[in-house]
Amino acid sequence: MQFATHGGDTAHGRANGLGLPEPCALYVFDAYCGWCWGASPLIQELASAWAPGVPVIVISGGLFVGPRSARIDTYPHIPGANRRIAELTGVRFGDRYEALLRDGSFVLDSLGAAIAFAALRVQAPSRAVVLAHRLQEAFYVHGRSLSEPATVIDIARQEGLDAERVGQDLESGRAREWALQDFEMARALGISSYPTLLAIRSGQVTQVPCSGTSASAITAAVNWPIGTPPSVHHQRPT
Repeated sequence: MQFATHGGDTAHGRANGLGLPEPCALYVFDAYCGWCWGASPLIQELASAWAPGVPVIVISGGLFVGPRSARIDTYPHIPGANRRIAELTGVRFGDRYEALLRDGSFVLDSLGAAIAFAALRVQAPSRAVVLAHRLQEAFYVHGRSLSEPATVIDIARQEGLDAERVGQDLESGRAREWALQDFEMARALGISSYPTLLAIRSGQVTQVPCSGTSASAITAAVNWPIGTPPSVHHQRPT
């Protein structure tokens, strides 16, 4: 298996100018990205296999923002893509989501989804992979809007987080600031497609495929020092 590796002169190579621990993996996703939903089981498996030596840090990339934030029927390729995603990965698209897709009026707003994720992640950054999955599950299985505070608060309660604090972070605008920081980090790394998984170690950044392979194959190819604590702990609090 071959991965694309970047040194210090590229945008990817500047990853640790952002204060990330080494080694670590950086997962850039969008909660309204179907391929990210398809990758979720693999990312969860990797995070479990790599803990505690290699933390998986999760940020939102911002797929449907600005003029791309539009009704779901603006993107007629989505139903076909979903069928392909289900065939390749085995993930399920729930009946309520399928009804939302047929109706077509739902607006894909990645900023709202990123705000929701940031409000959850700040309380449990080590569980960010699970929280990202729960957020996508709320949409792709249950057909819930990720811009609705009730959706986020329900996830917080299910995951044992402080739901009141989640509500405060949403209402105060703090979570919005954290979401915009995520978008800024993704742009600084030159990432514009999702999902993207980067392995960061010893000044090198390796882009890792998120589909068409297995967790064991990725782990063997990346050759992580599993079980060794990260050398620095400058992870952002969000």
